[in-house]
Amino acid sequence: MPAQPVQPVLVASDLDRTLIYSAAALNLTVPDQEAPRLLCVEVYDSKPLSYMTETAARLLGDLGGLGEGAVFVPTTTRTRAQYQRINLPGPPPKYAICANGGHLLVDGVTDPDWHARVTARLADECAPLAEVRERLTATADPQWVRKHRTAEDLFAYLVLERDLLPEGWVKELAVWAGDRGWTVSLQGRKLYAVPAPLTKSAAVHEVARRTGAGLTLAAGDSLLDADLLLAADRGWRPGHGELADSGWTAPTVSALPERGVFAGERILQEFLRSANPAR
Repeated sequence: MPAQPVQPVLVASDLDRTLIYSAAALNLTVPDQEAPRLLCVEVYDSKPLSYMTETAARLLGDLGGLGEGAVFVPTTTRTRAQYQRINLPGPPPKYAICANGGHLLVDGVTDPDWHARVTARLADECAPLAEVRERLTATADPQWVRKHRTAEDLFAYLVLERDLLPEGWVKELAVWAGDRGWTVSLQGRKLYAVPAPLTKSAAVHEVARRTGAGLTLAAGDSLLDADLLLAADRGWRPGHGELADSGWTAPTVSALPERGVFAGERILQEFLRSANPAR
């Protein structure tokens, strides 16, 4: 009988505060002499911006070394330009998901058919971005808002002074947005307003279909990663972030105790164990 084609394992991971960390998010609680060696994986305006430990870099390389047995898919809310600043160890991933699922990159290039499908669905099911931006402009006080931004003409976010944020404003905005088919997520100093159908999980399902993946693994730290974790066969969340702070969990999701950059190492260890049980 002819050999059956190998069904690859799809490994879909959030990036910021899951696999890579800014200096402020490293959360190193060990003595200086025990601090891990760090690898800079992102430079912006000639300044180092994001890091992973050298151990995590080696583990990611080992994951890439599984060849056709594993498909690693960076899965991020970052825009395409923000994602392309990152230089992860190993060969460039064939697939990457940007803008929370709004763009599916294939060999670094946007798949226009996927993007057209996404934008058509948003137009049918959600209030327009302009309406949400108007609401943010009208209700967000310049005293505690530092920046208003849109991403890829798909969603909006604010950069806030978190300590000055009035109690109840986020909940009120979430109710207003929910009535219009949008979700609200507060992550550190950023507040995201995202159309509900704009999800990482939808794009991951598309990659799984194209690759014939037999198993999907996922990791993420924020509420925008919850749908991704629920869609995977197995998932992990670190001991920090929105999901940890809210106590969020699910039957197929493991809550890890590690926080900060060491959580990135642990997540990659779990990916490798699950993708290559013989390891």
